[in-house]
Amino acid sequence: MASMRDIKRRKTSIQSTQQITKAMKLVSTVKLQRAKTRAERSKAYFNCMYETITGMIRRTGHIDHPYLTSGSSDKKAVIVITSNRGLAGGYNSNIVKLVTGSELKKEDVEVYAIGKKGRDVLKRRGYNIKADYSEVINEPLYKDAMEITDALLEAFSNKEIGEIWLAYTGFKNTVSHIPTLLKLLPVDSESEEEYGEKDPSDASKSAAIMNYEPEETEAMEMIIPKYIASLIYGALIEAVASENGARMQAMDSATSNAEEMIGTLELQYNRARQGHITQELTEIIGGAEALSS
Repeated sequence: MASMRDIKRRKTSIQSTQQITKAMKLVSTVKLQRAKTRAERSKAYFNCMYETITGMIRRTGHIDHPYLTSGSSDKKAVIVITSNRGLAGGYNSNIVKLVTGSELKKEDVEVYAIGKKGRDVLKRRGYNIKADYSEVINEPLYKDAMEITDALLEAFSNKEIGEIWLAYTGFKNTVSHIPTLLKLLPVDSESEEEYGEKDPSDASKSAAIMNYEPEETEAMEMIIPKYIASLIYGALIEAVASENGARMQAMDSATSNAEEMIGTLELQYNRARQGHITQELTEIIGGAEALSS
């Protein structure tokens, strides 16, 4: 059995850790409220953007445009959105598992990393890190999403990559965060993938034939870059909210676990103290009997 001194030291250490986890939980809660409001306000727009563009292309039929056909390259650009900090439960590892467990071959994947945690793990596992935008996740701006989009479309136009994918954590509510792998380019009109939650009423909407002014090619040149930038920006906003929600839950669990450990150590300390007192009393009584005899 550990000595009373060892138990007391361990209890003090856990109490210090508990104070840190409590503070981190409070900070994450405050950040979550702000990020949650931002995500909820913008979610409808980005969902509508995804459904509108895919719906337009579905009703248009075949358009001979590079953005709508797979490139000649087998390389696939994957935008991986994680965090720059840990202590967020399975938030980062879930995205890594999503990428490594997908059908995308490691040798064909070029990672555009947003977040140091995902970047470092994927690099250790042999994935090629094509670009690093880790600082973007600290305070996402639409301008950042546009810069990433420009770099990706340039690589796509130069036939350096043939597809563009997005891996992020969708924010459903405070306790529910959904790792999502979404294909951005080429836009697939027959794909069943969904960005966010789909409105059931969409199935009954009219599938009218689309007409373009100016020509289809010119329209795609203007629409697709904004479409991709909007989805990347929406994913960044949801990822920030999910990260803070995951960290708040993780710190809450850590605080509760620390409380249980402290209670267990108090019980062990009391037992050790009682045993020590009993031993001293036994020694005193034994000494007194020896003197009296």
